[in-house]
Amino acid sequence: MIRKITLSAIAALGILSGPAMAAGEAGGHVTDFDFSFEGPFGSYDQMQLQRGLQVYTEICSACHGLQYVPIRTLGDEGGPHLPEDQVRAYAQFWEVYDSELEDFRTATPTDHFPRSSLENAPDLSLMAKARAGFHGPYGLGINQLLKGMGGPEYIASLLISYTGEEKEEAGAVLYENEIFPGGYIAMSQPLYGDDVVYEDGTPATVEQQAQDVAAFLMWTAEPKLNARKEAGFVSVLFLIVLSVLLYLTNKRLWKPIKYKAGTPAE
Repeated sequence: MIRKITLSAIAALGILSGPAMAAGEAGGHVTDFDFSFEGPFGSYDQMQLQRGLQVYTEICSACHGLQYVPIRTLGDEGGPHLPEDQVRAYAQFWEVYDSELEDFRTATPTDHFPRSSLENAPDLSLMAKARAGFHGPYGLGINQLLKGMGGPEYIASLLISYTGEEKEEAGAVLYENEIFPGGYIAMSQPLYGDDVVYEDGTPATVEQQAQDVAAFLMWTAEPKLNARKEAGFVSVLFLIVLSVLLYLTNKRLWKPIKYKAGTPAE
């Protein structure tokens, strides 16, 4: 019986890990970047999120959208935390379609970011979450659990892994990328270095821009990450205190009964 269970478990693991292993081998090595929001006590770096917003606005937004992200959240604590007047000014940068007017109008903070402008350009709102379990032994996401590796690492690694080579296939131009499964991707290289000028003076290297926009996309996918970690930390402390109190209460209630039961009869 035990032998049958063991063989069944091995077969199941083989079935599950086979496709995942192939998918892992198809892509290259993903760099384990040290993001500030990783770990149980990590939190978003406000300045990095603002830099990532700038990279997205000036480069990525030409093709990709953030249709699930309200513009007003740019002023939220734990995020880019822009002043209210800057959020209003930033909203005016966009035009959104108004179904009541049946026409486009200037966006307001209550509107969402526009959706992707190209059919083959995926929306980036949840991209960091969609790629969260990409890496690890046999694709099981072990590295995400142990090292904090997830979607942001994949996005940043993808952006810095273009080789400059390209090929034409079925009438479309593909660009070689060492991370993307298959080795070629339809998106041309977006970052070359010094593509933006950071207001805080941070050097706009390819790697820096890639990390900044990856962190920003993580925030778009998990805007309440800081609050959830704080709530989880408080909950764990509460459970520890409750466990100690229950243990002491149990000892106090049962001590007389255990002592009486252990007293030798006269």
